[in-house]
Formats: sequence, C-alpha cells, structure tokens
Amino acid sequence: MDSLLVILGPTAVGKTKIAIKVALQLKGEIISADSMQVYRHLNIGTAKPMLAERKTVPHHHIDIADPWERYNVVRFQREVNKLIPNIIHRGRKPMLVGGTGLYISAVVDNYDFSPDGANQLIRYQLTNKAAQLGPQFLHKKLARVDPIAAQKIQPTDTRRLVRALEVSTYGRLFSASGKGPVLYRVVQIGLKRERSKLYEAINQRVEEMFNAGLVNEAKWLFKQGLPEDLPALQALGYKEIFPYLRNEATIDEVKENLKRHTRRLAKRQLTWFRRDNRIIWLDCDQYSTEQALADQIVRIAEGKL
Repeated sequence: MDSLLVILGPTAVGKTKIAIKVALQLKGEIISADSMQVYRHLNIGTAKPMLAERKTVPHHHIDIADPWERYNVVRFQREVNKLIPNIIHRGRKPMLVGGTGLYISAVVDNYDFSPDGANQLIRYQLTNKAAQLGPQFLHKKLARVDPIAAQKIQPTDTRRLVRALEVSTYGRLFSASGKGPVLYRVVQIGLKRERSKLYEAINQRVEEMFNAGLVNEAKWLFKQGLPEDLPALQALGYKEIFPYLRNEATIDEVKENLKRHTRRLAKRQLTWFRRDNRIIWLDCDQYSTEQALADQIVRIAEGKL
C-alpha cells in the first residue's frame, strides 16, 4: 500500500517552511491541501509559497484553476488520488500539506461523495454555517424543511442539526461513515502553537500581506465583476477588503476585520483537526529552530511509513 505523509495545522503556524525542509530530506513532493491556493492570481491573500520555494521542492495543486471556476473537494480528491501514485513512481515521497480539513480528510479517509454515501461536503458547509451564524440558524432552517425533527433537537445541538439537515437534503438515510476503502498508509503530523503566539503570528502575517500589496490584489479580483457566491470570492483576505473598495469602510477597519476573521479560521481549523486522534501533534515553540522541528518530523515519518 502506498504511503502518504500529511503535515497540517492552522493558518500561520508555519507549515510551508517546515514542509519544505522535510521534503528536502525525504525527497518529497508537496501537494497543497489549501482550498484557495488552487486559484490563479490570488497569491498574497492565500499565502502561497514563494516561487523560489516552489523551485526548491516540487509543489502541486497551486494555480490550477481560475477565480471564476468552482473548484471543490470532489475534484481535489479525484486529482490527488491520481497524482500520488505518479509521485511514488518517480521514487519520491508524496506530502499533503495544508489547513483545509475537508480536503485532507477526503484523501486520508477516502470520503465517498457518491449519492449513496454520506455527503461530507454538505456536512462541512453546514458546520461552517453554524460556526459563522450560530446553530440557531440551522435550527430555523430545519424547522422549515423538517419541523418534526426540529422539535426533537435542541437549537444548540450543532452535530444533530447538521446530520438532520444532511439527511433531509436527500430524503433518505446515509451510511454512518461515508468512507471508502483505505488507500494509503498515512502519518499525519499536526503543527500547533500556544494560542497567543499563534494569534500574534496571524496579526503579523496580515500586516505583511497589506505591505506586500494585498489591497491591489483584492482590487483586481473586485473589478472582475464575478458572482459573489464563487468560492474564490469567499477567500479570506479579499472579501474583507471589498467594503473598503466600495467606500464602506476604512483601511484600518478592514485590516482589523481580516485579523479577527483569520483568528476565527484558525480556531475552526483546530476544531476540525482535533476530532482525529490519529494526528501526532508537535508544538512548534518546543523546538529551538525550524530545522530541529523538521528533523523530528522526518524521524517520525521514517519510523512509521
């Protein structure tokens, strides 16, 4: 069975630099598991690896779709499952690196996205809605489509609300897991930092993005006149700036909004990942250098894959 190394964690924790150091030692090729780095032209806001970094180690699934396309997890899963055997055939180590939990889980657990399987995409979207608008939003929605179920489920029970809405969407029951057969031997390494330090890194990254020209990048996207429901327009770093471009907010206001929304994203990412007890967590602050952390990941990978 093919082996796969996964390096995951919240935004701004330092995955890119560490993964490159690991890849250099393992002769690895990095597959980006970031739902927004797939889009061309969106470089600063999605924190893509620099071109020099991509020349150092082969990177895949960056700049493969235009902002007006609707790239999704189903396409990601299909393409990655074709890519991994090709990387192995070249005698190199496939490494899935990123922070989009659904994309990572779709590959690691081989989610079944067919009509007969539990729809993880819908489940993920509903969970995000609950995180953004509160579980009461889901309860009101359920009350409209299935009032009997709504009466039996507490308005604060997000898990059962999500499940009930998922089932009502298709009008029938689904399998319990929605997973297909195991395809890979996987080692998942999670990177974490103490919350205050992570939030400090997030705030610093936002400042660096603005200094690097994020507003101009957002302005280009804004001028395309694309439908607001496109996934690319939901990317952090762009939709926060649109009010400024419409003269509805100041630059300081949109900057603070982006910092706050990015901190919330990091929290949601950690919530998703912590449900998986197979992940081996490493605290970045416990290592004296990035190389020391990378060396530890290599030792774990070589001992388990």
